[in-house]
Amino acid sequence: MGQAAKRPAMSDDAVTPEPPGRPRARAPRGFIERRADELAAERRILEAVSRVYESYGFEALETGAFEYADALGKFLPDADRPNEGVFALRDDDEEWMALRYDLTAPLARFVAQNWDGLPKPFRRYAYGKVWRNEKPGPGRWREFVQCDADTVGSARPEADAEIIAMAVAGFAAAGLPRESYVLKINNRKLLNGLLTAAGVETEGQKLAVLRAVDKLDRLGPDGVKLLLGAGRKDESGAFTRGAELQGDAIDAVLAFVSAGQGGRAATLDRLANVIGGSAEGDEGLAELSRINAGLTAFGVGADQALFDPSVVRGLEYYTGAVFEAELLGETTDEGGGGGRYDDLVARFTGERVPATGFSFGVSRLAAALTASGHAEAADLRGPVVVIAFDDAHMADYFGVAAELRASGLAAEVYLGGSGMRAQMKYADKRLSPAAVIMGGDEIAAGTVTVKDLDLGRQLAAGVTDNKAWRGERPGQVTAPRAELVETVRAIVERAR
Repeated sequence: MGQAAKRPAMSDDAVTPEPPGRPRARAPRGFIERRADELAAERRILEAVSRVYESYGFEALETGAFEYADALGKFLPDADRPNEGVFALRDDDEEWMALRYDLTAPLARFVAQNWDGLPKPFRRYAYGKVWRNEKPGPGRWREFVQCDADTVGSARPEADAEIIAMAVAGFAAAGLPRESYVLKINNRKLLNGLLTAAGVETEGQKLAVLRAVDKLDRLGPDGVKLLLGAGRKDESGAFTRGAELQGDAIDAVLAFVSAGQGGRAATLDRLANVIGGSAEGDEGLAELSRINAGLTAFGVGADQALFDPSVVRGLEYYTGAVFEAELLGETTDEGGGGGRYDDLVARFTGERVPATGFSFGVSRLAAALTASGHAEAADLRGPVVVIAFDDAHMADYFGVAAELRASGLAAEVYLGGSGMRAQMKYADKRLSPAAVIMGGDEIAAGTVTVKDLDLGRQLAAGVTDNKAWRGERPGQVTAPRAELVETVRAIVERAR
């Protein structure tokens, strides 16, 4: 071994440096931290929706969290570092990679890369975290979970109808009541046909119309009318330039977006009168008509899925039908969305491949279930806790826990350094159904004491006299050691 380097001698007036400052404990903005109850609720939703997808014949697919940045397409800026909208880094081969923005772009890349070996149409579902490098705010997170189902390779409107029917079935399987949401459907071709007939040709003007219509719920028809025309000045005096449509075109757009009244067939009739026979509009009407027939065959009523021409969000991205699930409650929110995107795979292959899909907003759906009182958080229970009295008997405690686990019961030995009272509080915080007590007397006698913590909580809520509480010893059973599993199982099953 080489000779150790010598430390330099310290002078008498040397000052010992201050220790570095401790980091402040804080979570990055826009990232969620969740404990067991929230994770369990999310897991139930994912499992329920996945079962629905599989029942329709969709296969599971998992892709990596990172994609090459150029595969994410429209989310990248014109900059040297592609980190607007996505979280990106340069790999050791000098190529930019980014955390996936959604689950659709990875699917398009996967399909383009493996198309020859895939069944066609390719029907897959996927779930996982996605990341967006955006300014966080109320309801806007930088990390969240999506659950998607997509059909790639079918241009049939019936494929859109199937996706919508699966979304409806997914909401039901997750436990969301029918009156708690509505799934709205539109078709980009309808508005395109209307605007073409009105003389709108530039993409900028079309986008201005979409943005104006998207504000219908907030501004009402009068406010949207101003934005479709010259523009609108808000209460602060700020002016928003309008789409510069003329009077007849403005009236036609307002008539179009207000046509979504009543059943799906009635809406189609009103839309046919508004569109005025444009080729692209008629194509969109024909697609919606076939979607309506498909939904009727699937048993999806107008109270579950309706045609709403005012749905325009995402129309600059989707190529045909578009779907938006609105959660209803004190405040409305999106519970998911999707549509037909026939151009995405073509970015890789140059050939148009039809595709349609729907994505659940899992976190928002879990919040909606909680708000509506339909979350199943009560099912979440902690393990049976084995109280540790004496270090000398730890082998006995571990043996009890192992026996319980072998019988299918979750169990743990308390490994803190506190006494009996603190251990019981620990078990209570864990929502444990039972605590196993084995002191020296029980071990010598070959017995075990099991405390029914759920019964104890119920009785404690009505006990006002401590003496009575001590005298009743609620929910405590002493049994032979050989009857441990049977005794604990009886208590746990009563708690369910």
